Amino acid sequence: MANVDDNQQTISTSGPASLIQQIQECQDVLAEQQRALLRTPDELTRATALRNAGHMARWLEILRAQVEDLNREFHHRAAEQERQRALQEVGAAINSSLDLNIVLQQVMDAIVRLTKAERAMLLLDDDGELEVKIARNLSQETLNNDTSLEISRGIVRQVAETGVPVVTLNAQEDARFSAQHSVVSYKLRSILCVPLKLRGETIGVIYADNRVASGIFSDSDRDLLAAFADQAAVAVDNARLFYEVAEMKQLMDNVFASISSGVITMDEHGHVTLYNRAAERILGETSSAILAGTEQALLEALGIPGKDLIQRVRTNGQTHNTEIDLDIAGLPDNPTTINLTLSPLHTVNDERLGGVALVLNDVSEQKRVESLRRYLPPALVDQVRDLDSAQRPQRRAITVLFADVRDFSRLGEKFEPEDLIDLVNGAFSEAVAAISENHGLIDKFMGDAIMALFNTPLNPQSDHVERAVHAALAIQSRLAAYRHTLPSEKALHFGIGIHTGEAVVGNVGSEQRKDYSAVGDVVNLCKRLQELAGADQILISRNVYDNIREEVRVESLPPVHVKGRQAQEEVFHLLGELN
Repeated sequence: MANVDDNQQTISTSGPASLIQQIQECQDVLAEQQRALLRTPDELTRATALRNAGHMARWLEILRAQVEDLNREFHHRAAEQERQRALQEVGAAINSSLDLNIVLQQVMDAIVRLTKAERAMLLLDDDGELEVKIARNLSQETLNNDTSLEISRGIVRQVAETGVPVVTLNAQEDARFSAQHSVVSYKLRSILCVPLKLRGETIGVIYADNRVASGIFSDSDRDLLAAFADQAAVAVDNARLFYEVAEMKQLMDNVFASISSGVITMDEHGHVTLYNRAAERILGETSSAILAGTEQALLEALGIPGKDLIQRVRTNGQTHNTEIDLDIAGLPDNPTTINLTLSPLHTVNDERLGGVALVLNDVSEQKRVESLRRYLPPALVDQVRDLDSAQRPQRRAITVLFADVRDFSRLGEKFEPEDLIDLVNGAFSEAVAAISENHGLIDKFMGDAIMALFNTPLNPQSDHVERAVHAALAIQSRLAAYRHTLPSEKALHFGIGIHTGEAVVGNVGSEQRKDYSAVGDVVNLCKRLQELAGADQILISRNVYDNIREEVRVESLPPVHVKGRQAQEEVFHLLGELN
């Protein structure tokens, strides 16, 4: 029995399989010793030894059976543990990404790996139809042709409608499915299909099969895949929601980036949460500098006096609108005018969030253009390409026209102020129309007088002298027609002066108020000529006459001494154009 003792000393506890092997070795040694005992001459000794060997053999057989049961349980538990670990790893993996394509691919690869299926597919409900979103095989390759996607639609529909998983060892022989056309046509055998459920609603199914081998799947595979499907359904739904949110955010980002209005949003804590590209352009501050700061820092950095307005919006929940001038860096002489709208932020259910949205529109150009319409004909406003350059003071040759209502003081004694204003406005309307027809620029109205400029940077004209003369004649013609519509006691008459020469033209005034005008001796002399003109009389200077002598009829008047000048000035009475 020494050999048995020696073998017993080598027994290891490394595992059931090792114990079975060592028991087998003990049985082999015992059998050999039994054969040796049969040759023992002492009958009593032989009988006793054989009886003991028989007991040992039965004991080893019982032990072997117990160890084999233990080995099977060991393998079952190890396999179950491996599947649970794989399920946990897969769950962690698919929940680590919100990219729907990545999630679906990980789901499919995990199914194939767990079930040893030939192929696996995930189908999602799309308006009542189950559409294959992804299909993978054992080689972790994506299946996308019609042949590789041939499945049992009957089983898929059954699982989707009932929400009950299905497993079949051999669909060809399974009475439930053997008659189905797809099972027969596609020679489908092992099939496993479980529902994807989310909050009690089936959103799709997971389908796995093997078209060659039978008995691939078991009930434990079904249960494991059903548990996995619950995780997969949540992961797929999260990925879809994330995709929709990301898509919406991208759309909103594109909208905010594309619109010309500056948009700034601040949350209830005063942190800036949105600052779009137009806001960068309007305010001259980058989003990186603004988004890192707070509401207070934003207002201070940009010089926006909106703290009280923001607080008011937060308090009463009403929208406020205001217009402000900002001194943007780089444009010190040209403040930016902003139309600022402040609105409370709401949810889709119209619940106030406590945040505020600022919408900024740069109306500087619009205001400058609108200012032109006060003194420039509408036809010329849209032709001005470089408004800033045109309004910058510069020296150039221009023609000036002054027109003044004669005996205005006498009219003031006879009529009420309201009637007098209406009367003068009617006359000015005719004068403005005549000047606009000849593309003159209305410089200003001075009580009962009007001043117009020709050939400024805003209305450049090579024939500015001729245009001024034509405008003056048109004023007299229009005013004559206007007088026929009035009682004789309301008759108005203009005295007009025209002179041409060099002047400085551009925006004139203070930082708070600037007007477009001309400064120079040409303006002063024109004003003096107008003062000398009688009712319905147009007086022009020598410079004007020299430019148009071939086109008009004039009457030469005696030279006059003009205030502020040493030499006498030649003056001509404009009678009309040559026929």
